[in-house]
Amino acid sequence: MEEGCNCVYSRMATKFSIGLLITLAIVLLMVRVLYVIYRCGKPLPKGASQSFTTLIVLGSGGHTAEMLSLLSVLRKDRFTPRFYIAAATDNMSLQKARSFEDSLAEKPAVKEASSQFMQIYRSREVGQSYVTSVWTTIVAILHALWLMIRIRPQVILCNGPGTCIPLCVIAFLFKVLGIRWSSIFYVESVARVKKLSLSGLLLYKLRIADQFFVQWPQLHKKYPRAHYVGCLM
Repeated sequence: MEEGCNCVYSRMATKFSIGLLITLAIVLLMVRVLYVIYRCGKPLPKGASQSFTTLIVLGSGGHTAEMLSLLSVLRKDRFTPRFYIAAATDNMSLQKARSFEDSLAEKPAVKEASSQFMQIYRSREVGQSYVTSVWTTIVAILHALWLMIRIRPQVILCNGPGTCIPLCVIAFLFKVLGIRWSSIFYVESVARVKKLSLSGLLLYKLRIADQFFVQWPQLHKKYPRAHYVGCLM
């Protein structure tokens, strides 16, 4: 009888210990997530790098034109090297990015900087069935993870294309796990006047973006954590 009771107590103690460890791990994870959210948007510490490895997400439908317009007014020496990423089916955006970099190389005042152009798989193509999109979504996430490990960006610039979501989510998870701190700057498209795009809404609600910018006062009133910067185009 005593041996049987001891076995029961031992099992209960083991289950209690496992439950306690799981609870502690969850609490620590939640604390880390809250710390990352608190740190997001804070200025970089003194002595930070003079230049930042920058990942730039391009997209069709005007996103690339807006992004290149934004890049034209930034200090190129601060955001270098630059990695341009577009969807695997979007060749036009990368062509525009190459032309933009070629135009910079012709300017004597701009120091030559390395730039690379990459493509990323889409989670779902237009008209694709939801059944087959499960597989393509998994492939897209794995590809995004590989790109983030390869590039290890310090800054991510995006303005709405859906391809930015897996990249930004992985960047946020890297922050939580202490692997890499990437500052995410999201600029909502000028075409969004009254409501955010789906990409913008996700990054805003989940507090993934370090800095969130909108170009219309109506959006700023509706989403007060966003920064109103006026029309950038």
